[in-house]
Amino acid sequence: MAHGVLVPYPDHVFIDGNIDVAPGTTLLPGTHLRGNTSIGESCRIGPDCFIENSAIEANCVVWYSVLESARVRAGATIGPFAHLRPGADIGSDARVGNFVEVKAASLGQGSKAGHLAYIGDAEIGSDVNVGAGAVTCNYDGKEKHQTVIEDGAFVGTNASLVAPVRIGKNAIIAAGSAITEDVPAGAKAFGRARQVNRLQEIQPGESEEDA
Repeated sequence: MAHGVLVPYPDHVFIDGNIDVAPGTTLLPGTHLRGNTSIGESCRIGPDCFIENSAIEANCVVWYSVLESARVRAGATIGPFAHLRPGADIGSDARVGNFVEVKAASLGQGSKAGHLAYIGDAEIGSDVNVGAGAVTCNYDGKEKHQTVIEDGAFVGTNASLVAPVRIGKNAIIAAGSAITEDVPAGAKAFGRARQVNRLQEIQPGESEEDA
């Protein structure tokens, strides 16, 4: 605090370990800093964060989130309610939002996973959108496998990327798709059953199978 770190409620911030916080950063109530952790200048950390053995660069926002052995690069936003597990590397100006888990994966500059996604054992390029409910299916029951998503790709809602798989630059993955093969650059991939609408009415005493 004497060197310019802002701690409005010091009795509610908990620091234990080899901690380095740069001037101009604000530590809000409920923040726990542990292990070998460094935080750059002009960040806002908290409220209610658990950060252990992690590096956060300048101008980041981290709130209501858990970081374990993770790296967050300049200008990124984490939370609320995100979980960065060991090996997570979040690129500059990227965003990891509500209920997103990242493990042993990198997220490139300007990429975003806004909500309800799992990114594990993956390499994601810059300016990639990871939609709500998207999952990298990295574990086959015996081994972990890698997912690669190249720059500018768009991964739609509830897409399952079954690793090992590569999504090419500027490719689009349709919502609800299960992707089991590589997708070329610029392609649009669909991996779902065709919708069928049955318009006839079911008569009294008739089952849906009989209609």
